Amino acid sequence: MNINFSQRLKNARVMNGLSMDDLCKKLNNIVSKQSISKYESGKMMPDSTVLIALSNALNVKIDYFFRPLSVSLGNIEFRKKTKLSNRELLTIKEIIRDKLERYVEVEDICNMISDFSTDFSNVTVHGEDDIYALAARLKNEWQLGEDGINNLIEILEEHQIKVIEINEVDSFDGLSGLVGAKKPIIVINKSFTVERKRFTALHELGHILLHFDENLDSKVKEHLCHLFASEMLISRDVFFKMIGNSRKDISLNELRDIQTQFGISVDALMFKAKQLNIISEQRHKYFCMQKNKNTEFKHKVMLSTAKPENSNRFERLVYRALASDIISLSKASVLLNIPLTTVRNELNLV
Repeated sequence: MNINFSQRLKNARVMNGLSMDDLCKKLNNIVSKQSISKYESGKMMPDSTVLIALSNALNVKIDYFFRPLSVSLGNIEFRKKTKLSNRELLTIKEIIRDKLERYVEVEDICNMISDFSTDFSNVTVHGEDDIYALAARLKNEWQLGEDGINNLIEILEEHQIKVIEINEVDSFDGLSGLVGAKKPIIVINKSFTVERKRFTALHELGHILLHFDENLDSKVKEHLCHLFASEMLISRDVFFKMIGNSRKDISLNELRDIQTQFGISVDALMFKAKQLNIISEQRHKYFCMQKNKNTEFKHKVMLSTAKPENSNRFERLVYRALASDIISLSKASVLLNIPLTTVRNELNLV
C-alpha cells in the first residue's frame, strides 16, 4: 500500500476534472472503476503498464505520483464562486496545488527566501477612506510612484507574492490565499486581457493585505477590494487632474490615453468616474446601456492597449537552476511539466 500514490492519483484525476468512469474511458477500459477506487483508497497498486497509462491519461509525469505531499493551500478565497460548480472548484484547487508544489520546490532548490514582509495588520479597514490611505501607503513602501505601474505581475513576484496563471472558464476571475503563514499566492485567469489580469491581481492583493472590520459583509469587502485595485492603478488625485472634478460627458479618446498609460480598462475608469461623482449615476448607466446595445462600441471599449504581462518567475528559477547545474534536464522537465526536448531547446545558454 502506498498512501502517497493513492492521494496523488486522486489529485491528478480531480485536476483533470475527471470522474472515475471518465478516467476508465481515457484508459480505454484497461482497468475497471473498481480498480481505480482501490488505487485511490490505497488497497492496491497498479503495475508498470497501468502506471504509464495513468501518467499519459492524466498528463503528469510518473514522478508526480511519488512526490511527497508538501503543500497545503489553507484558506483561499474564490471570486464569483457561485458561478463555479463543485467539480470545477476542486479541479482548480488541484491545478493550483500542483503548480504551487513545483514552485516551492524550485525555490528550495535555489535556496530562495520567499517570506512576505508587507504587513497592514495594524490597520482595520472600516470604509473607503481607509482604502485610499492604505493604497497610498503601499505605493510609498513599494516606491511605485504615481505615473502608472509597469510590469505589475513582476512587481508582485519581486515582493514575494507567487502569481500563478491558469487557463480557465470566464466565470473564474481569480483567488488568493496563504501557504503557511508568510507565503501569499494570487491566481488569475490567463485568458483575460492584461487590464483585467492587473485589476484582478490587485483585487486579490487587497484580500491578502487588508484587515476588514468583522461587521462588514462580503459585498462591502468586495467593493473595497475593487476600490483598492482601482486606486493602486490610478489614484483619485491623479484621476481628478486628468479628467476634472465634474463632467457631463467624457470621450473615449481621453479614457484610451489613460488606459494606455496606467493599464486600467475603460470600464474601470468609467466606474471610477461615477464612484468619485465626476459623472452622474445616470450617465454611467447610459454608458453601460450603449455598450450592451452597440457591438462596435463595445468592441472599442473592451479593446486592450496594455503591454503583455505574464507570471514567469517560476520558469526563470527553473532555468536558473538548470544553467547553474543544480538540476538536470530531466528534473527541469518534471518541474516545468513539459517534454525534455522542449527544455533542451529553450535553455539557450549564452
